[in-house]
Amino acid sequence: MVERTEREGPPPVREIETAVRERAKDGRLACREAFALADELGVAPGRIGEAANAIGVKICGCQLGCFK
Repeated sequence: MVERTEREGPPPVREIETAVRERAKDGRLACREAFALADELGVAPGRIGEAANAIGVKICGCQLGCFK
């Protein structure tokens, strides 16, 4: 994946959804992976959750209740 600078702004929704789809296994993405992906893409974890919901990927193993 290409790293972005702040100047370039956040990635488009489709790019986030693609990244979530690539990381998910059997339609599920571990919470720690969601946080790592958010960090890599430079977006808030909530954006990862929204993308996951939009494409039907479940966030699993979340102990903080950040993803619903």
